[in-house]
Amino acid sequence: MKNWLVILTVIAAGTFANAQVSDQAMMATIRGGTYVPLYSLDTAATIVKPFMLDVYPVTNLQFLEFVKKNESWQKGKVKQLFADSSYLRHWDGALLFGKDSVKLAHAPVVNVSWYAAKAYCECYGKRLPTVAEWEFAALANETKPNASADSGFYQRIIDWYAKPSHNRALKNIGSTFKNYYGVWDMHGLVWEWTQDFNSALTSGESRSDSSLDKDLFCGAGAVNAKNLKNYAAFMRYAMRSSLKAKYSVGNLGFRCAKDVHTP
Repeated sequence: MKNWLVILTVIAAGTFANAQVSDQAMMATIRGGTYVPLYSLDTAATIVKPFMLDVYPVTNLQFLEFVKKNESWQKGKVKQLFADSSYLRHWDGALLFGKDSVKLAHAPVVNVSWYAAKAYCECYGKRLPTVAEWEFAALANETKPNASADSGFYQRIIDWYAKPSHNRALKNIGSTFKNYYGVWDMHGLVWEWTQDFNSALTSGESRSDSSLDKDLFCGAGAVNAKNLKNYAAFMRYAMRSSLKAKYSVGNLGFRCAKDVHTP
């Protein structure tokens, strides 16, 4: 009986490893187009160039493979400048998930700082998506590239945002819906880091800035908003505006993006 358990464990480990390798190559091509930012000094839409986006958020198993190769990003070893005390707090150790390892393996990794997410993407020749890219891809529902006129689509997102996430076990990647581009879990699983998450409120680098437009947190912030009906975008805007690059949050994960190189 013990021999069978060993064999099954080896098979499972091999399956997880193969899934990790194949998942690295799973990216969807987003054709690009125009995106109107929630807040902008310019009334013109932002041009989003074609790019590639991970089909799924990065999982705990994938992040484990990353920290095995990059010890400086392991729990307990990362510098305080680059991650707060909550970094990978749901892991039992530097290379251990803990008692819920099977459940955590294919759940999105959370409690990772912006610096760690950025380092992960760069390790695999990718980068974090910009806010414009993420929001552009997130406009798509299952059948349309732009579901901004679909009130039911917005309501689904808001209903998820309204659910308390404290101590809630995260589901596996692929548990929500696949959008028009073939990208899963843009809404309904975790919030996600973006490359320029604080671009609307800062003019400097990610660790600090002295020129924040604090009026945008108040009612005055709605005056210049481009789409007052998109309350979900307001919530994401507020979430990003509250973050610092070293924060590690229990419902905040990430996925990577990549430029499309045309001949």
